[in-house]
Amino acid sequence: MEELKNKIDFVLFVDVQDGNPNGDPDAGNLPRVDAETGEGLITDVCLKRKIRNYIQTLKFGESGYDIFIREKAILNNLIDESYEDESVKEKDKKGKKNGEQVDAARKFMCAKYYDIRTFGAVMTTGKNAGQVRGPIQLTFARSVDPIVSMEHSITRVAITKKEDADKRGEMGRKSTVPYGLYRCHGFISANLAKQTGFSEEDLNLFWEALKNMFDCDRSASRGLMSTQKLIVFRHDSELGNVPANKLFDLVTVQKKCEGAARSFADYEVSVDASKLPEHVHLEELI
Repeated sequence: MEELKNKIDFVLFVDVQDGNPNGDPDAGNLPRVDAETGEGLITDVCLKRKIRNYIQTLKFGESGYDIFIREKAILNNLIDESYEDESVKEKDKKGKKNGEQVDAARKFMCAKYYDIRTFGAVMTTGKNAGQVRGPIQLTFARSVDPIVSMEHSITRVAITKKEDADKRGEMGRKSTVPYGLYRCHGFISANLAKQTGFSEEDLNLFWEALKNMFDCDRSASRGLMSTQKLIVFRHDSELGNVPANKLFDLVTVQKKCEGAARSFADYEVSVDASKLPEHVHLEELI
């Protein structure tokens, strides 16, 4: 495995058409929105879920690519399993201090679970495998323009209860965003990658997940969601050569149409490469 040696910052653009990209349980599962600006939001947790789902589908059963945070997983049981590994047991046999056994369990969990060595995890609720601060961190994705949340009445010809057999059907509601382009910022720490074992191979898999995560996670409620742009800034050094916000400012979005946008073609995303600082390299992966 090739070690990750460079700090990386990136900008991700995803869009939605006639779907709910991330429902808010505190608002009847309506699309998340900034109440003051009207801009749509997609949480980092939502994006990580889709990345995890893609990795789990692609690498199912392959050693080193298990997913820790997955549906119906009992986390304490997974943490406890680390203490069954010989590398962890050995610390106890030799009478080592508890801290060394925790470190061994932590390394075991990082090696086994892709999402732990990528995003980190708190593993102190079971037999204690410590805490991992992941090298990849994401912001919320925020829509470029304010979104319009639409509610639609829908009907179902089937009925739920036997006593309603005489009814012709039942009514329901569905919430969608006609169109929204969302921008997310990401940060990858080479320093933390060394601590978790996150490698260049893991990074390439992460890029692949960002590109394809929606194609493996289709849902009628989410409509048409797509990854439209992935812009990567790779620094020459481990700790970075330029503050991330200065690089993000080079990426601009212009609306090309009058009125409401209804597709990615209604926007132009550009990077001012002429102002790219020294020791930082630009890659447009999409």
